[in-house]
Amino acid sequence: MINETSFKRWIYVLSVVIPLAVALLFKIKIGGYDTTFLPPIYAFTNALTAILLVFALLAVKKKNIDLHQKLIKVCLGLSVLFLVLYVARHITASDTVYGDLDKNGVRSEEELKAIGSTLYMYLFFLITHIALSVVVIPFVLFTYMRGTLNQVEKHRKLAKITFPLWLYVAVTGVIVYFMIAPYY
Repeated sequence: MINETSFKRWIYVLSVVIPLAVALLFKIKIGGYDTTFLPPIYAFTNALTAILLVFALLAVKKKNIDLHQKLIKVCLGLSVLFLVLYVARHITASDTVYGDLDKNGVRSEEELKAIGSTLYMYLFFLITHIALSVVVIPFVLFTYMRGTLNQVEKHRKLAKITFPLWLYVAVTGVIVYFMIAPYY
């Protein structure tokens, strides 16, 4: 069985390695693959994560700890699946520009006028989604560790912070997808 010290080491490593690896992988471009089918799939994984997080909360409030644990493990798996699909899409496709109706990679003055202030909404959701997706990693992992090690009070206290962060990241992932989808 993994002890708290081992758990913490892994959490620190993963909390640094995952964002760095994603950032480095975004610099890699591999051509020849059609990954246009991936964005709706990873948006679905975000939506399902959000729904299951709510069900996990309801389960624990009803003292159904077994169901809560299973749902959280599924949410963790969905988050990993999202990350893999998201990286696969971004290393095999050019960046999509919000508002770029003619899909030439540049927003013209006419396109800027057409999207208006929705660009600011999109950027708000995108930036907060990306920033909090990095921040939430150690929160999720420490909360999971506390639950796994049966440190109920510490788990509960941390989960009160982790839950809204994780839910926000999952929900804004779906919002960002629907806002950018017309420009794929």
